[in-house]
Amino acid sequence: MSLDPNKIGLKVGLEIHQQLLSKGKLFCECSRDTEDYYHYEFLRRLRPTQSELGEVDPAASFEFKKGVWIKYKAGKKTSCLVEADEEPPHDLNREALESCLIIALALKSKIVDEIHVMRKIVIDGSNTTGFQRTALVALGGEFYFKGNKISIQTITLEEDSGRLLGEMEGNREYGLERLGIPLIEISLAPLTLSPKEIEEVALYLGRLMRATGRVARGLGTIRQDLNISIADGNVVEVKGIQKLELLSKVLDYEMKRQYGLMLVKEELVKRGVKEEDLLDNWVDVTKIFAETEMALIKKALSRGERVLGLKLKNFKGILGFEPFPDIRLGKEIAEMVRFYGLKGIFHSDEILKYGIKDKELKELSELLDLRDEDGFILIAGELEKLGPAMKAIVDRCRFALKGGPSETRGPTEDGKTKYSRPRPGAARMYPETDIPLVKVDELWLEKLRKSIPPTWEEQINKLVTTYGLSRQLAVNLYDSDYFNLFERAVLESKAPPSFIASTLAETMVRLLREGYDVSKIDKNQIVKLFTFVGEKKISKEACEDILKALSEGKAKEVLEAQKLLGVEPISEEKLREIIARVVESNRDIIKGKGERAFGHLMGIVMKEVRGKVDGKKVSILLREFMNS
Repeated sequence: MSLDPNKIGLKVGLEIHQQLLSKGKLFCECSRDTEDYYHYEFLRRLRPTQSELGEVDPAASFEFKKGVWIKYKAGKKTSCLVEADEEPPHDLNREALESCLIIALALKSKIVDEIHVMRKIVIDGSNTTGFQRTALVALGGEFYFKGNKISIQTITLEEDSGRLLGEMEGNREYGLERLGIPLIEISLAPLTLSPKEIEEVALYLGRLMRATGRVARGLGTIRQDLNISIADGNVVEVKGIQKLELLSKVLDYEMKRQYGLMLVKEELVKRGVKEEDLLDNWVDVTKIFAETEMALIKKALSRGERVLGLKLKNFKGILGFEPFPDIRLGKEIAEMVRFYGLKGIFHSDEILKYGIKDKELKELSELLDLRDEDGFILIAGELEKLGPAMKAIVDRCRFALKGGPSETRGPTEDGKTKYSRPRPGAARMYPETDIPLVKVDELWLEKLRKSIPPTWEEQINKLVTTYGLSRQLAVNLYDSDYFNLFERAVLESKAPPSFIASTLAETMVRLLREGYDVSKIDKNQIVKLFTFVGEKKISKEACEDILKALSEGKAKEVLEAQKLLGVEPISEEKLREIIARVVESNRDIIKGKGERAFGHLMGIVMKEVRGKVDGKKVSILLREFMNS
């Protein structure tokens, strides 16, 4: 079932975070390349700081309560004392700032007169400092999509975060090679469009930025955030959607999740449930389960842990109510308590499937003073974790009377979302005192306006007219991670541009889907492959197998892969000998079928020479021999 965005009052704020190309990072001169291994590591625990008004951001406070220690790993080329927060940041990277300004000008945004760097509190470990540096560059702006004007709210320049390497209970590991890479963030005004249209807007904006030639390409270089709300609901932020095709799935799921929680609210209101009915009066019910067969509780008790129960007045059927597939209030609460170090919850609508005994259920009802129309929640764990978790559960149940809470969620691989933390408040931003402001004058802007490149549409048309590509192939190439490599390969080799384009935009993508890690292939070797094709030293048919061998690490260089696969080119004389032999041994078939025998003979010849000679050449010579 799909929901009508207009009928449910959908509002979507789309934020695009795109890495900018620059020689160094935003606040130092470190390389932005990857390294084969890390040279050193260090351990930190981050703490929230007060804003200038003495307030503590709720999201930062939530992260701190997890008690997580962070291990950072760094390399000598990609990190320095700035990333380790042992040295003040250097001046703002001028190249990155100019790239951001050019994109802002292309979007008709109003550039601010002075650029001030701010600190945005983030203590999840993704930044060693406990904050992310960000600077407002422009306000307003617009572009048109399918005849609709899409308005821009802000354009900012900020540093990328560290790369999460792994997470275990009580600690996280981050690599610092990505920390500090310049990012442009473009925040759009709220939209009311279908999930697919929102995805198309993101694609259009991404193409517009790529047209400048000043942004990075590849997985991890662009991320989308969504701020989603429906009528009478609260804003939910979904952060870090890396794959464009997940955008519409995430949005569709969030529409159903938020609308489903509104249906839960309506049912609770109909039952007359009020906030004062939901009290923080949990009860220790450990003794009831002394001889339980419920596996998770039995295991918890064996560790000396406790079991707490909470009565929820008039909540029978509410926690397990599923207005849409996989949308349940009980699931929401279970996700939330995991951040308190608990495995999950047991609740009244599902308790029977966990093997609770009739005797245990009866004693539980008496101890919690349950009526037939009431529900309950059980949690098991260490007592110091259970108290804060129970308070959070009560708050979440109270919020069910208003729909869904304002919170930050993360995307899952299948396009759903899961709870991450409370939404940050206004108390998370304050000035960065270590970096001087940058003044922007009209003379500088006038110079940058001359650097605004042709539009995406114009560049697609150029690919079609200059290289003879089909429009679809040109679009696929431009959207791929290999567009810059295409231009280089065309300049450095004599291979046909259409073959280079189809290999980069189609063959490489197909190999990736088949499980080959094409990112491991040295780009210089890819260009060499096309060079050898242009020089007739490698046939087009051999290229796919050579790329497979390079991606699997069976060979490091093209010629090594060619030798390994046994696809060295054969001479025309040798090819003629093979074709003559095949034709001679199939004379009867040729006499009987005539021209229709061509496909059969072509298959026989290609089985012997595949990868060693161009298939087109085989076709021409085979027809010549058949006709003679």
